[in-house]
Amino acid sequence: MSKAPRQNTQSAFHDLGYTETINALVHEIQILYRADAIPWVVGYSGGKDSTAVLQLVWMALQGLVQEERHKPVHVISTDTLVENPIVAAWVTNSLTSIATSAQQQELPVQPHRLTPTVDDSFWVNLIGRGYPAPRHKFRWCTERLKINPSNAFITNVVKESGETILVLGTRKAESTKRASVMNKLERQRIRDRLSPNASLPNSLIYSPVENWSNDDVWLFLMQSPNPWGYNNKDLLTMYQGASEDGECPLVVDTTTPSCGDSRFGCWVCTLVDQDRSMQAMIQNDEEKDWMLPLLELRNALDVTDDKPLRDFRRMSGKVQLFHNDPIHGPYTQESRQNWLKRLLQAQAWVRTHGPVEVRNIELISDAELRKIRRIWVIDKHEIEDDLPNLYENVTGQPFPDEPLDEHLPFSSDDMQVLKDLCAGDRMLYELVRELIDTARRFRAKARRHGLSDALENAIKRHFFDGKEDAIEHARHRQHALTGIDSSEAASPTNTEQRERLSEPNAEFRE
Repeated sequence: MSKAPRQNTQSAFHDLGYTETINALVHEIQILYRADAIPWVVGYSGGKDSTAVLQLVWMALQGLVQEERHKPVHVISTDTLVENPIVAAWVTNSLTSIATSAQQQELPVQPHRLTPTVDDSFWVNLIGRGYPAPRHKFRWCTERLKINPSNAFITNVVKESGETILVLGTRKAESTKRASVMNKLERQRIRDRLSPNASLPNSLIYSPVENWSNDDVWLFLMQSPNPWGYNNKDLLTMYQGASEDGECPLVVDTTTPSCGDSRFGCWVCTLVDQDRSMQAMIQNDEEKDWMLPLLELRNALDVTDDKPLRDFRRMSGKVQLFHNDPIHGPYTQESRQNWLKRLLQAQAWVRTHGPVEVRNIELISDAELRKIRRIWVIDKHEIEDDLPNLYENVTGQPFPDEPLDEHLPFSSDDMQVLKDLCAGDRMLYELVRELIDTARRFRAKARRHGLSDALENAIKRHFFDGKEDAIEHARHRQHALTGIDSSEAASPTNTEQRERLSEPNAEFRE
């Protein structure tokens, strides 16, 4: 991750002074706002930079007469549904205050809380499909949880209006990578202060505080009262409470640097070595001990070697080799059930021991649980349908979903008898289970075209005597197809083969 460049000792307020600089920037925002009918979209994370930008836009709108407030200013905040609970509550309450204050002050500010679709949610992919915890070379979460919701909203605005202007709190001082990207786009500007958007057509980017330093942002927030009724000193306190050194930026995208590997963001994040922000919150405030189960679950997800938790086969059921060893695929059925159990236990703990404001916290929604259940039973042929019993055992409540009788040829007791008959042979059990489920599905169809292929594919995935037999078969097959051992294929003399084998997570990418 890019290191933040050394701060420029000269403040953005140096030339004109604090008051004149703010007045000039507010005037600039007013000119840009009145110049056309293109709607604005302000990115708001609840952090210091986006708060400063929204305050500046708000001040500019307050300085216009009612007739000049002629177009909407959408304020979008993306909730990944796995945000740090303290920050999530802060942002949610802030959006409520923004909506109320904008209406009272007759400003065209419209807040929107965006969330990923159920199919894209973190737990549906990790617990449901078995995606391994994100890593830097396999950051499957960012696009699904953050980028897709905001891009979908912006795209809809463009469809309705033809164009949009994104107002962001990005600053060059955040990182060398960020500065490089901003400088490049700055050279491509077709309008004063508006940069092209590299990823979304018909949208321009306006960054009012792009040349501000960290200290400039905090000076502005401490000097200028928050216009929608929030207290910026509370925001500073939250930052200080989340870092041992009292300074930590909110991370809102993949180019924003963390500070000492400390970050606000998703409490499940495994893209940093440690979640020091949550650790600091717990250490600095005994009343936040209720977050300990979340930190423990996050640390369990961040295990160095997760191979024992994952299937030695890929998502397709095939064995793929690299350096003569299998490239592991999704989490096993047992691992996925364990993650769900721990998550539900953490949720129950927080609801019991946490403060009043988190007594109804939803670490995983009913919609996500229902989706996970269907993935397990329908996509993965796990017709034991263990999720309802697991849920009831942990929560003491019946699972909030209809029975899946049409997908369950046998009861759980019947499946246990089948498992006993397989005498501990996991692959044999999985084979028989999938053959039964596949035959049952085709039985209800008027035409059974494809049944033979489905049965054959099931046998190919499971007919081995065990893990070692499957791996040895893959080695022989690779040698027969290529004439090259997998260990040789990884050598520099076999570039094409090496590149093909070195994509361990390609199957998860869409």
